[in-house]
Order: sequence, then C-alpha cells, then structure tokens
Amino acid sequence: MRGEFVDLGGARLYYYAAGTRGAGEPLLLIHGFPTSGHLWSDVVPLLPAGHRMVVLDLLGYGRSDRPGGQGLGIHAHADRVLALMDALGIREAALVGHGLGGGVAQSLAVRFPARVSRLGLVSSVAFDAWPTRSARFWRRLAPFGRLVPATWLQSMLRTTLQYGYANNAQGLHSLELYARAFASPAGRDTLVRHLRALDSTETEALAPQLGAIAAPTAVVWGQGDPFLPVAVGQRLRDAIPGATLDVVASARHFVPEDTPAALAAVIAALMAR
Repeated sequence: MRGEFVDLGGARLYYYAAGTRGAGEPLLLIHGFPTSGHLWSDVVPLLPAGHRMVVLDLLGYGRSDRPGGQGLGIHAHADRVLALMDALGIREAALVGHGLGGGVAQSLAVRFPARVSRLGLVSSVAFDAWPTRSARFWRRLAPFGRLVPATWLQSMLRTTLQYGYANNAQGLHSLELYARAFASPAGRDTLVRHLRALDSTETEALAPQLGAIAAPTAVVWGQGDPFLPVAVGQRLRDAIPGATLDVVASARHFVPEDTPAALAAVIAALMAR
C-alpha cells in the first residue's frame, strides 16, 4: 500500500491505494463522521484480489487538509470524491460508504450514475433519519464549541461514540486515533464545522431519486446500531431496486471495525453480482 496527497482545487485529500492498479473493477471506500480511512484497515486485506482499491480521508478528516472555506455537506464531499476519481484516472468504480460516507455515495449514485458501477451502504445516513438525537445535541452545542478546550470536546464526543462499538477496547483505540485530527484549537474548530454540517436536507432531497439507481446495491447494518436503527437500512433496501440487506447480529454502528470479515464477505458478493 502507498499513501499520497492529491490537490483538488486548493484542498488536498489524502488517500492510499491497495490491490492491483489497472486490473479489475476499482473500489472506493468512503468513511463517515468522525472517522478516517483507518476505518477500513481490517476490511481491505479481506477483499477479493484483482481490484484497485482506493481508501480516502474526506476533507477535514484524518490526514486530509482542514476545510478552510470549503463546504462540508454531502454533495460537497461527493464532488471532491468525483474530482479525486478524475485525478486518479478512474472512470467508473464501486463505491462503499459508511455513515456520512454512505450519504456521499448515494449523492454520487444519483447525480453521476455513469460513474458508479456498484453501491455499498454500510450503516448509512439516509432520508430524514439523521442527525441522530446525540448528533442533534452536539449540533446545538457547536456554536459554543470554540469556547471550550479541544480536549474537553474530544472527550465528550468519544464518550458518546463509544456506544457505537461492540468491542469496547477496539472503540477506545480507534476513537483515540480519530480524535487526533481534532486535538489542536484549529482541529477543534474543524470538528465544530463538521458538527454544524450534519444535516439531512440533502439526503431528504435524494430520497425520491433512489428508485432510479441501477447499480447493484448492498445495504449492510449492525443489528445493535444505537445511532441509526436497522429500520433505516430496510427503507434503503426497499427504495433502491434490487438492493439486498445484510444485518450483522454482532455489530453496532461501526461495522467495518466490529465485524470486518462479515462486511468483506458482503462486499465480495456485491463485486461478483
């Protein structure tokens, strides 16, 4: 694997590539809030050989640049993913998104269907079913976020998100890693911007158009997801023609880390459809 930055109109996105360049159908893995490409670390080695895999950090997350004046809504993230695909010479790819990244993938599948060969939605934001109650609390707090120490904001966020992991130790380790991107005062301000951008307006507008998605689609959900219930996954399955739904009994919200083997098996089946 190799990692590098790509400058997309003044904002650098970090990505790493795995698999075989130029062979097989490309696969892009898109993380959600408040994670990074690290989310997929245990999934990537289990995916079928013969595919070029691209794992990115969305703007304002992980190693990618801070957002500056750029938008952090779902469509804005999707437009940058599309620009990354152009920069990497990827005409069409399978997209798998988790959480907010699932909303980004929906945006691309609806607005740029020729660029999306297959679609995977993992515990994805959708419809009007988000922000969750806890996320709404954090959004209300966001205007005051710049008045508190970054460490306090991080600690409170970690406490909330810990419930999204079936494995407590895994959650503690991963959330500590994700929090590093928001550790400084500038990082705290970026986190506040992410919180304020958690808005269902764009997914609500996409909802009536999901029925036009022709790409083979797999929906995957953690049975114990405390943030987005399985009912949201069922609505997605019913809205997208031919979509499948796999519910993983031993997973909560962070399915790629809770049960990487189960998720990799669903993605492999999707790539074979």
